[in-house]
Amino acid sequence: MDGDQAMSSLWYVLALVLVGSALLARRVPSGGLMRMAILWIVIFAALLGLFKTGEKFGLFSGRMSGEGGESSSLSSSDAPAPLPPARAEGQALRIPIAADGHYWVEGMVNGTPTRFLIDSGASVTALSVTSARASGLNFDLNAPGVSMMTANGKIDAKRSTIATLAIGPIRASDIDIVISPAFGDVNVIGMNMLSRLKSWAVQDGEMVLTP
Repeated sequence: MDGDQAMSSLWYVLALVLVGSALLARRVPSGGLMRMAILWIVIFAALLGLFKTGEKFGLFSGRMSGEGGESSSLSSSDAPAPLPPARAEGQALRIPIAADGHYWVEGMVNGTPTRFLIDSGASVTALSVTSARASGLNFDLNAPGVSMMTANGKIDAKRSTIATLAIGPIRASDIDIVISPAFGDVNVIGMNMLSRLKSWAVQDGEMVLTP
């Protein structure tokens, strides 16, 4: 018996128990007993049908698409979603908001293409283990690290430094970063990078970075 069949059976059993208890308590004559029992069963069947219809259309589902924690919602098995293209405007870089409501940008770490989430709530720039290795950074996952509090709890991260970080026309050198398997495939530009800019702000639905 699958989950739907089990749920249906449970509803019917509960209906019969409730109906039987109510009728016994009221001591209804046998003729009226049968009619009332049939009426209650019809009512419960209708309620069950409405419930299953609503569940089919997601009205009673607490499950969100893309389950998982904030940092792990992009798993290594997911193909990167296409990004709305950022554009240079003079020396500034304008980054449109993505479909998920965040600001993503394609950058270069030591000459290696790397996708970043811009997060002003992060104090330090962070790289996934995969991106850190691809860009040739020196780090040892078995070496002592630093404890950090994230949306998913306390994690252990390793320190390293990016020699060059480029995002469109913006260039920076010697950026301190942290690396951890807990970041999954997500790379983050944090405040230690944003604070080097002349300004950063959201204007008309775009993140504007000015070097």
